[in-house]
Amino acid sequence: MTIKEYITNIRTALRVPLECSPRLIWKLMYNFAWRNFINIRQFEKRQAQGKPFFPAFIMISVTEKCNLSCSGCWVTARGTKSLSLQQLDGIITESKKKGSYFFGILGGEPLLYKGLFDIIEKHADCYFQLFTNGMLITEDVAMRMKKLGNITPLISIEGLEQESEERRGKDDVFHKTIEGLKACKKAKLFFGAAASICKGNYNDLVNREYIERLAKEGVHYLWYYIYRPVGANPNPANALDEDEILDLRKFIVEQRKSAPLMVIDTYWDDEGNALCPAATGMSHHISPGGAVEFCPPLQMARDFINEDGSNLTDVFENSQFMADLRAMTAETSRGCILLENPQQLVSFVEKHQAIDSSTRQTVLQEFKDMSPVAGHDQKGKEVPEVNPLYKAMKKKYFFGFGAYG
Repeated sequence: MTIKEYITNIRTALRVPLECSPRLIWKLMYNFAWRNFINIRQFEKRQAQGKPFFPAFIMISVTEKCNLSCSGCWVTARGTKSLSLQQLDGIITESKKKGSYFFGILGGEPLLYKGLFDIIEKHADCYFQLFTNGMLITEDVAMRMKKLGNITPLISIEGLEQESEERRGKDDVFHKTIEGLKACKKAKLFFGAAASICKGNYNDLVNREYIERLAKEGVHYLWYYIYRPVGANPNPANALDEDEILDLRKFIVEQRKSAPLMVIDTYWDDEGNALCPAATGMSHHISPGGAVEFCPPLQMARDFINEDGSNLTDVFENSQFMADLRAMTAETSRGCILLENPQQLVSFVEKHQAIDSSTRQTVLQEFKDMSPVAGHDQKGKEVPEVNPLYKAMKKKYFFGFGAYG
């Protein structure tokens, strides 16, 4: 990296203390950064010593309800399942007993879940990343999040105007999402944007102009995913090929040298080796129906939380299904088994008599109908990190936002 790039990195880092409310910064540094550091060390120690399993952090889909119907989404369109407030409270309470204070809150659209902010307020010692399409973030909602102080909204943008409407099944999606960004900026929140990169939005979103546009809207971090064609209406033709995935990786690494915001990924370690967080046991998922799942799009389960979530620790420590699934996926690939080998996954869930945990009850057939598509495990083509700070953070710490090392 050049001196100019180092200076740019410093300026990017200073955006957070200069632009965000001081109380939010304190919550970010203590609830997320410090507590998550301790949590990761405890998780690694449990794994190394062969102690009973509990993931480092949990993704929680609180409801299937959504105001959009996106192509390639695993959430059941017009689904009605939701966790009870008692279950959500129990999941968080049980996790805190194991040292985990960071949670990803997903949907559907989590802002349609009544009582969410009340639970977040109750657990003021935790930190929550809210995965949202941003269309429901009004100035009042943003100010409520500011008052709570322990939420970072992560706003999904799946393309510019045309692609957003085509992909998400509704008019004026992009404009309303941008209004959500503006409300977050006005409230001085620490917030991010996310994108599931596919052929349809690659040219729109994988470029420096788009990054700079988000930075001007106040976005502090950008999280790139790889599109997975799953759900009732998958579009495998929209999946990236190997060259596009490799180019995306190179773009992410290059932009981390000088981008005006933090560029995040979930798929590679500091040396560019592929990773699956669920296969390592770092992260698992709770569905709106209470199923304890490997990851959000893998909607097959053998274990469920009870009416108040108090059995969560027991489920994780004693689930043979989850232990076998972690082992099988880790042995198969460092990448995503859903993309690379869906038929092996089908054989596994049939052998273990896993239950469809979705409302639509067609997940197993959806998996059977899938054909392999390119994944991010491309041995011999690894692209190591070049930003020394990000490389060190990935190797030693950077965890909650999805960069695992």
